[in-house]
Amino acid sequence: MKNITLSSDFILLGLLVNNKTTGIVFAVIFAIFVVAVTANLVMIFLIQVDSRLHTPMYFLLSQLSIMDTLFICTTVPKLLVDMVSKEKTISFVGCGIQIFLYLSMIGSEFFLLGLMAYDRYVAVCNPLRYPVLMNRRVCLLLAAGAWFGGSLDGFLLTPITMNVPYCHSRNINHFFCEIPAVLRLACADTSLYETLMYICCVLMLLIPISIISISYSLILLTVHRMRSAEGRKKAFTTCSSHLTVVSIFYGAAFYTYVLPQSFHTPEQDKVVSAFYTIVTPMLNPLIYSLRNKDVMGAFQKILSRCLSAQKVSTSDA
Repeated sequence: MKNITLSSDFILLGLLVNNKTTGIVFAVIFAIFVVAVTANLVMIFLIQVDSRLHTPMYFLLSQLSIMDTLFICTTVPKLLVDMVSKEKTISFVGCGIQIFLYLSMIGSEFFLLGLMAYDRYVAVCNPLRYPVLMNRRVCLLLAAGAWFGGSLDGFLLTPITMNVPYCHSRNINHFFCEIPAVLRLACADTSLYETLMYICCVLMLLIPISIISISYSLILLTVHRMRSAEGRKKAFTTCSSHLTVVSIFYGAAFYTYVLPQSFHTPEQDKVVSAFYTIVTPMLNPLIYSLRNKDVMGAFQKILSRCLSAQKVSTSDA
């Protein structure tokens, strides 16, 4: 019992084994963090100010950008501080907050990506009924449902994780408090809890993946019947961006939470976690903006306004 404690700090061992590359990795992660936060905030801003983007698809996309911003801010600032600091500790409460936030964000994003697939299905397969089926009230309910579903996951798993007794070793072989890494320090048998978490994660993946699979199967059938080559191209461009994001995000989540632990190593877990917590929040707005004429048009419009205003102010001076 002397080796069991419930309130002392944890020590995060970090992302790197080789400290010689810390400076380079720090610069890369910091750059990704700045790009991710900036790109997502710009996306939210454009969707708010441009009337052409006041549609259900872009409303859901703005929710994705909010989630990505909160998601990357949950783990990366602490990681960057730890990389330049000798003290790599995180308090018991801080670890619990980090677990709750990343579970809530990742869960909300799971559901939201499924709902975005449903939105694309309605837009492509039922375009005449789209304004009715995806009116403002429905969009708000769908977004609220995604946020609620993700938060429910956080409220369910965080208290159980933080009430497990942990041994004297407080070293978490990870760069943030991810549940599988934290549970490796447990003194008690956690097999029942790990089974519960596995079932929970499978359900959270299965529900949106089912919606996505059904939606895109129906979309493919509809696109195949289209006579217009322009219509096919537009449908493909719109849907391919979403499918790219889905493949990246769900692939990483499947590896972390569904694949048996016998297939995992701590170093592989860190790489996969870094990908979906650091890289994915940066890729999402870039994928949607670079492949979307409306978003690029809104950005160019705002940029030209800023440049015109600057020229006027300069000439007046």
